[in-house]
Amino acid sequence: MKAAVVVFPGSNCDRDTAVALRQAGADVTMVWHADSDLPQVDLVVLPGGFAYGDYLRSGAMAAVTRIMRPVVEHAEAGRLVLGICNGFQVLTEARLLDGTMLPNASLKFICRDVHLKVERDDLPFTRGYAKGQSIRVPLANHDGQYFAETETLNRLEGEGQVVFRYAEGESFGPHNPNGSVNDIAGVCNAAGNVMGMMPHPERVADARHGGTDGKALFTGLVDLMASAA
Repeated sequence: MKAAVVVFPGSNCDRDTAVALRQAGADVTMVWHADSDLPQVDLVVLPGGFAYGDYLRSGAMAAVTRIMRPVVEHAEAGRLVLGICNGFQVLTEARLLDGTMLPNASLKFICRDVHLKVERDDLPFTRGYAKGQSIRVPLANHDGQYFAETETLNRLEGEGQVVFRYAEGESFGPHNPNGSVNDIAGVCNAAGNVMGMMPHPERVADARHGGTDGKALFTGLVDLMASAA
């Protein structure tokens, strides 16, 4: 599998994401935000961080950078796009995913592990998991409260576009620390080729980092592309 990781000024999880992908067997290219073209890749990842210092709104400035035009074209052609944390914020600002991200209900930056319930196991991003499975993944954000208007939320729920939810688990604090509506931690588009999630699977893709619950996301993507070749 060939993947591109987009780097914005303020990205801080780009290298971690590239390492997780490479360990899974992917050929990874780092792409700068000012580039106007994408290489020929199967997957584009928008990583975590604080693109442009989160000025205006988290992800707002990154969503209108030069590289986002080919990213949108890549998504519209049915190819894979994954946004993690800040990348999820960028995807909502670019209107590749429904909903928006608000400041956490506590108005504080939150950095701790959370438990996620896997709602879909039939997506390219979740084929390494089982529906209903609970996984433990780190969370680190200030603007991580997912929100959508009632009509949009009902459509997302009705059409199965909620991919991950915050769930009860070991006691790290409130199971939904951001205050996200319906406990939503990750969503996909209607076609299932674009997904965003707030927690960081790349931070638990190697046992040396304290866990491996995120590894299946990356290995599942690579295995899918290998089987399609």
